[in-house]
Amino acid sequence: MRELEVLGNGHLKLNFADCKEFFDQELAERVRWQLKRLIEEALLIERDRYLNLGFYEHAPVSRVDFRNGFYFRDLVTKLGVLCRLRVPRTRKGFRSQFLPRYQRRQQAVNNLILQAFLRGISTRQVGQVLEPVLGEACSAQTISRITRQLDQAVAQFHRRALCDEYVYLFLDGVVLKVRDLTAKVRRRTVLVAYGVLPNGKREMIDYQLAHGESETAWLEFLQHLFLRGLEGKNLRLIVTDGGTGLRAALPVVYPRIPLQLCWAHKMRNIANKVSRQEGSCVAEAAAIYRASGKTEALRAFRDWKQHWENRRPRAVACVERDLEALLNFFAVPEGHWKKVRTTNVIERAFREVRRRTRPMSSFSNPESCDRIIYGVFTNLNRSWERKPLPEFTQNP
Repeated sequence: MRELEVLGNGHLKLNFADCKEFFDQELAERVRWQLKRLIEEALLIERDRYLNLGFYEHAPVSRVDFRNGFYFRDLVTKLGVLCRLRVPRTRKGFRSQFLPRYQRRQQAVNNLILQAFLRGISTRQVGQVLEPVLGEACSAQTISRITRQLDQAVAQFHRRALCDEYVYLFLDGVVLKVRDLTAKVRRRTVLVAYGVLPNGKREMIDYQLAHGESETAWLEFLQHLFLRGLEGKNLRLIVTDGGTGLRAALPVVYPRIPLQLCWAHKMRNIANKVSRQEGSCVAEAAAIYRASGKTEALRAFRDWKQHWENRRPRAVACVERDLEALLNFFAVPEGHWKKVRTTNVIERAFREVRRRTRPMSSFSNPESCDRIIYGVFTNLNRSWERKPLPEFTQNP
C-alpha cells in the first residue's frame, strides 16, 4: 500500500496519486451505473412498444403478449462489465433488437477484440491484454469465435480490384502446418505476392493456400492477380525464389517482365554444395551481387568461377546457369538494388505468422490460417501506409 500522510489532528491525508485513483474508480463506477440505467430504460421502452400497451391498460381487442417480469444478464462493454442488467421478458418470448438474445458483449467490444487481433496480438493473448480495460478475460475459444466475423473481410480482400502501378512484384511460397478435416497436420504452401509502388509504398498484395508450388498452382494464382487488374504494364522486375513451378508459370502471365532471382536463396544453394570448411566459397560469391555495376559483377563471377570451378563445380554451375536472371537488378536505379535482389521481405512477414502459431504448433483449420495471415498482412499494410521506402523517395 502507498504511504499515507498523517496530519497533526490524527486524520489521514491521501496523497495525489491515491486521490486520482479514488476519483477515477468512482467516476468509472458512476459512468457504468448510468450506462446500465440507460440500457435498462431503452429495453423497457422497446418492450412496451412491442406490446403496444401501457401498464394496467386494457387491449381494445386482443393482446399481443403479456409482461412476465425480468431476468438478469451481465454485459461486457468498453467501459467494463455491467453486472445483473435487468432484461424485460414476456410470456411468449419477447426478443429485443437492441440487446439480442444470448449477447454477452457489445459489438463495440467485439470490434475492439478484432482490432487487437489485426494489430498482431494472438488469440491466446487478446483476452489477457484487454482484461484491464473490459474487466473480464475472454478465452481463446471466445476470441476465435469473434474473429470468425473476419471471414467476409478476408473474402473481400481476395476479391478486391488491384491497381496496375506496381514497379516491383515479389513472389514466393511459404510452408505452414495446417490441420485438415481428418485432424491430421499437413504441410500447406501459401503463395504470396508483395508489391512496391513508384512512391515507395509497400503492400502485401494477396496470398493463396495451395498444396504445393507446382506450375498449375502458381498459374492459377497469377491469373487471379492479372484478372483483378495487375496486368504488369509498369513492372520493372519480378523477384522470385527460383522455384521451377513459378518460373514455368511466369512467362504465361507476365512474358515480357524481367525476372530477378533471389540472391538469398541462391547463397543457400551454394552453401548446400560446399563443406563447412569451404565457407569462403559462399563469402566470395557475395562479391558478385555487391559489385558496383553489372560489368563489375560479371568480372567478380569470372574470378569466383576460376577459383572454385575445379573444387566445387556444382556450386559454380548453379550460379552460372542463372547468372543473367541473378543480375537483372542492376538495370534498376542503384538505390533500389538492395531491396529488389531478394524475397526476404516475404520471409520477414511470415515470421509474425509463425510467432502467432508457435504456441499451438499448427493452424486448427485452413480458415483459421486464412484469418491470421489476413490479420498480419492488414497490420503490415497499415503500418507501411505512411512509411514509404526512403530509397524510392530519393530515387524516383
